[in-house]
Amino acid sequence: MTLTLPITFSPDVQAAKDAGKAIVALESTIITHGMPYPQNVETARLVESDVRDNGAVPATIAVLKGKLHVGLRDEELESLGQAQNVAKLSRADLAVCIATGGTGATTVAATMIAAHLAGIHVFATGGIGGVHRGAEDTFDISADLLELAQTPVTVVAAGPKAILDIPKTMEVLETQGVPVIAYGQDALPAFWSRASQYKAPLRLDSAADIAKSAQMRTLMGLPGGQLIANPIPEADEIPVDVIMPFVETALQEAEDQSITAKQLTPFLLGRIFELTEGQSLTANIALVRNNARLAAQIACAF
Repeated sequence: MTLTLPITFSPDVQAAKDAGKAIVALESTIITHGMPYPQNVETARLVESDVRDNGAVPATIAVLKGKLHVGLRDEELESLGQAQNVAKLSRADLAVCIATGGTGATTVAATMIAAHLAGIHVFATGGIGGVHRGAEDTFDISADLLELAQTPVTVVAAGPKAILDIPKTMEVLETQGVPVIAYGQDALPAFWSRASQYKAPLRLDSAADIAKSAQMRTLMGLPGGQLIANPIPEADEIPVDVIMPFVETALQEAEDQSITAKQLTPFLLGRIFELTEGQSLTANIALVRNNARLAAQIACAF
């Protein structure tokens, strides 16, 4: 049996590839698992517009009926935003979903894989997965961290999600040799909040330096990507002392209900949305758009 990879590019992305234009990869779990309809589709369109406004072409990535789509047409984006029971794909199940003709949304890890296959250097997301609280007992560690260690894509995020064990997440990234670079500040951002109590290992202040850093890693033969921790705009942040009581409540409820694995993060984000009366979603949208703008600038610098 001889197989070929069923990968398809949207007209905009194909044209950008042919012309050698900057492209930014975007994940699709934020559409299917991160926000309710219609805000998910509205946000996806805003993020794509932010990429375009900063000189690059957006490539939202998903698996639709067994095909790996790099870039979605507007009708495909709308359909995905309303779809039910969409698989949440990471490194472990991406190939199975494609091979069996399934439909799935890509996490950070799966989007990095697809972006690399498509020759895309930069990817914008909200926050990365990481080491969950209690991982010393559950071993619940996101595949995103190991993907960053092996796939050469620059990932722009608002730092580790505040629901995670941030020190352990940083330890895993350090062990795996992943550069964690704060953009424009010394403190490590923490998703909804501009700063955590932790200092970022590295700091860069320009998109050009971030691009050069990635290119230097390639020249040196170093595997893996780099994580750019981009702080949420000050006007949109929820300070740590405000958000963390809600995070702790949601974590305790998840433990009481034995919610784990792939169901954990969607549950926590949904519960925090309820507890903050929607403020967390407003901040989430702002930080994703902010990351898209920086990612486009980095892609142009490449």
